Amino acid sequence: MESIKNLVEYYDELHPVTLAQQTFYETLIKKYPHPAKFLDIGCGTGVLCHRLAKDAVDVTGLEPIRELLDSASLKYRNQLMALRWFQMSTLEMSRFLGKKFYNIISCLNNRVIFIHDKTLMRKFFFDCKELLTDGGSLVLQLFSFEKAKGRENFDLPSLSSARVQYKIQVSTAADGSYSLDSFLEKNGKAIPVYERAQIYPLTKSEIQEFAKEAGFKNIQFFGGFDGLSASPDSDNLLAVIS
Repeated sequence: MESIKNLVEYYDELHPVTLAQQTFYETLIKKYPHPAKFLDIGCGTGVLCHRLAKDAVDVTGLEPIRELLDSASLKYRNQLMALRWFQMSTLEMSRFLGKKFYNIISCLNNRVIFIHDKTLMRKFFFDCKELLTDGGSLVLQLFSFEKAKGRENFDLPSLSSARVQYKIQVSTAADGSYSLDSFLEKNGKAIPVYERAQIYPLTKSEIQEFAKEAGFKNIQFFGGFDGLSASPDSDNLLAVIS
């Protein structure tokens, strides 16, 4: 069960585009012919898409959750930018999007783990490879799930803004599957967002395995956008795959 509408108001402030993140993408975009073609999977309310489109990047945002997509469309509709939105899941993107079209595909904020089946996760890497131009880059940002190996229940790092705190908990079922619960904490009250949402806790070793199977050659791991230094102690994992 999902109560995503409770998150929409706070999404941008919980997932801001930091200076380090903006610098990372500006540097990566310069590797490709102008205008670079950028695909943002799980684009949320569109703040990153809009920021890049302002810099004359050709941006496509995919978001399966209608409430988040509606917010993006309302806030950032601008006919002067090469910016478009589609309500679409990763299962659909290889059927409807152009093959060998995108220079960069990005999936941030743990959104990739909602591809909750191992076979579908493998398919995701093959589909991204098919959509990317030769030499294109896939960027994934997620929790470093190796740190949680062997634990039945664990928390992901919480997110905070001036108004609210967002807490995320992962549980393991008897059959080995994983689910996620999350809630907003505001003025002492817990407001549900995700309830028992099925996830796949993608690990660093699986990213390497699935990426190589799909035909990617280069895989780099970092602890985050800040400093881009590989850190085994970091809670976060940034994978840059080409």
